[in-house]
Amino acid sequence: MAALFGARVRRLRTAAGLTQAELGDRTHVVSTRITQIERASGAKPTLELARALDVVLGADNLLVELWPYVYREAFPDWSRKFMEYAERAVTVREYAAHVVPGLLQTEDYARAVLRVGRTLGSEEQLEERVSLRLGRQERLGMPGRPELWVVLDEAVLRRPVGGPAVMREQLERLLGTRAERHITVQVLPFDQGEHDAMGGSLTVLTMPDGSEVAYTEGAHYGQLIEDPDEVRSFALTYDRLRAAALPPLMSLDMIRSVREDNHRGAKVPSRSERRRLAQEQLQQSGGGQLRGGGRRVPRGRRPGP
Repeated sequence: MAALFGARVRRLRTAAGLTQAELGDRTHVVSTRITQIERASGAKPTLELARALDVVLGADNLLVELWPYVYREAFPDWSRKFMEYAERAVTVREYAAHVVPGLLQTEDYARAVLRVGRTLGSEEQLEERVSLRLGRQERLGMPGRPELWVVLDEAVLRRPVGGPAVMREQLERLLGTRAERHITVQVLPFDQGEHDAMGGSLTVLTMPDGSEVAYTEGAHYGQLIEDPDEVRSFALTYDRLRAAALPPLMSLDMIRSVREDNHRGAKVPSRSERRRLAQEQLQQSGGGQLRGGGRRVPRGRRPGP
């Protein structure tokens, strides 16, 4: 894709009668940067540069539309391959353990999530990643859009990513899915206890030919699963999560309740209040007193001086 992007830039530049130096001047980069882009060598073009080239060369947004595919080449093979599968999937089933899935994130929520990435190098790179993520959401509004079924762990709703205002807007976005017939959202409440996907998030994609692939993701890793037997196992895991989750309407009620708590500002007990509550619970259960960091003191023994 970098070679295709470079070839398009070279063709457009030649048609415009510009030298590499002249194009560099007009896009505020050195001529060697234009050479690198046309030869698909060196660093990938930034989104800002792709936009500038598009304007100067009159490319009618062609270069901006190509840019995400060029940028994607910087990702590991397994990640890039998953993105390619996701673009063709007719059904997307996701279990999210920690954050709202990218397809349903608001811009500010996405920015807050991506800001903590370990590989983030600059604010420019952050904005590029946000733009790429929001661009993938566009498919949900196009003809041939996939069916999206999302199961959210309750923790996703209660972690105030980006702060209360950002989280409230994100919860509003989730509530808005009720009007989108191709999107179903369920919540897996804490009281369901342990389950097979506790280690991270899970996505199962169904392709146009009926085949399936799965993708698991933790905090700093991801794995694409293509073996049919393994994929069936992960699909079964997803079906169990979906069965254990609250029904869609009850899930929306829970999201609405969390949003209202978020709006009021749910009161989190202070450390002293938590210690007092723990002390009361211990006394009610026949335990001893707590001292210092919370260690139990057996009955009949007094703390030393």
